[in-house]
Amino acid sequence: MKKINSTLDKITNPLFNIVPWLPRLALGIAFFFHGYGKLPAPFMMDEQHRMVTWFESIFIPMPELWVNLVIFGEMAAGIGIILGGVVGLFASHLGHLLTRLSGLLVVIIMTCALYIAHSDWFTSLSTKFVTSEQMFLLVLGIFFAIRGNK
Repeated sequence: MKKINSTLDKITNPLFNIVPWLPRLALGIAFFFHGYGKLPAPFMMDEQHRMVTWFESIFIPMPELWVNLVIFGEMAAGIGIILGGVVGLFASHLGHLLTRLSGLLVVIIMTCALYIAHSDWFTSLSTKFVTSEQMFLLVLGIFFAIRGNK
């Protein structure tokens, strides 16, 4: 057992500085593209229109405003998670703060999305939450909100 661990350590030690970037890039890229896919560009209007229409159907006031806040919040959080790591290489306190605030933004957006769009997942013995992409995005957001760049 000790020999296997020692061998694995020799193989993986050079990757230790790269590994923390994997969840950062996964969350940052995923969140950025979740927002980008809803931008009000001609080829993306259907997605935004569906979201506005849906917000209206569940009686959310000023649905256009909220949709735009979600879009730009998702994009900003994704960029912030990645940029927080990059800035942290040069200015550790600023990068740490940027990562934590971006993680908090992910948590806020995902909590609202789960509450508004997927509240039925919590009313029954459904496994949808624990097997969903939304759960993983929320957990990664919590991780970066708490841990930042540390």
